Amino acid sequence: MRLETLPITARSFENDYHINGDNFEKAYKNHLSGFREWTELDHAEEWLVFPDNIGPHVSIDETCLSTGEVYTIVCNKDAHGRKGCIIAIIKGTKAKDAISVLSKIPESLRMNVVEVTLDFSESMHSIVETCFPKAMLTLDRFHHQQFCLEALQEVRREYRREQMTKDANDREEHRLRMKERTKNDGPWVDEDGHAIRRNAKFSPKRLENEETRAELLARSKALLMMSPDKWTETQKERSEILFREFPDIKTAFTLTHSLRMIFSQRCSKEQGALSLRSWYSKVAEFGNKAFNDIAAAMYDREDEILNYFVFRSTNASAESFNAKVKHFRAQLRGIIDKKFFLFRLTRLYA
Repeated sequence: MRLETLPITARSFENDYHINGDNFEKAYKNHLSGFREWTELDHAEEWLVFPDNIGPHVSIDETCLSTGEVYTIVCNKDAHGRKGCIIAIIKGTKAKDAISVLSKIPESLRMNVVEVTLDFSESMHSIVETCFPKAMLTLDRFHHQQFCLEALQEVRREYRREQMTKDANDREEHRLRMKERTKNDGPWVDEDGHAIRRNAKFSPKRLENEETRAELLARSKALLMMSPDKWTETQKERSEILFREFPDIKTAFTLTHSLRMIFSQRCSKEQGALSLRSWYSKVAEFGNKAFNDIAAAMYDREDEILNYFVFRSTNASAESFNAKVKHFRAQLRGIIDKKFFLFRLTRLYA
């Protein structure tokens, strides 16, 4: 049955088989699926564990199932998000609860885990250290890059707020000057010597690409998120003007892009460490608080960050699985029976 192998709803059969989707959903749930006889039914909403799915490479992350309820999900990376990838699903993110559930997996299996990828969460860190003591911890590289992108965008937003305030002040100053102007003031000209009408509206100065400074800052959001080799000709022109007008944005972008390049290079852990320390020095020279905080956090967990260069592993598989869960939830238009949703999820992926 397709419901056993694909994340689809019973209602999706209505048009093809001319049946009532609601009635088929009830029949599948209560009689066809085996849900009522499921041995895990009593505790499914609290925890589910599948020891046979454990492998040498594991990921751990949290995801929201419904109504803001967060679950910790442990996956086998080698299953690539397909059947057999779920190792455990645990309600909440408390370390002690997750440790209690994962301890149900035989110690001999947990000791064979070689690597666990995770994010900066302290609770996840405690879970992994306790349950997989022999595993190498690898912090997800994309989280560091995301932190830098957020700091970069904050630099841009700060300049935009300042520019919008300046434009508002200039507009008010222009209005007052126009109001106080008399016929005896003589000719009024702009910077280029062109006459200005007595009822002229305020117009901010435009740059060579016909954008105001505020517009330039607003329209640069996307290009700052991208690598320069992906910029269009328009974005290249805009970036040149942006970096000329706002040197701090250029420095923040350079730091963000250089961190991306550090993790993109094929090198040893030792070479990666040298590159990262050089990056710390550049951050210190920049002197921006947000970037200094990021560098300090990375320095504190440097060894786990550098473990990326051993297997080049990220937590992307966990993020991808989270996306599958959310897509499945969206098809159902929400979760009415959480236990049945978990039952179907484990049938598909565990």
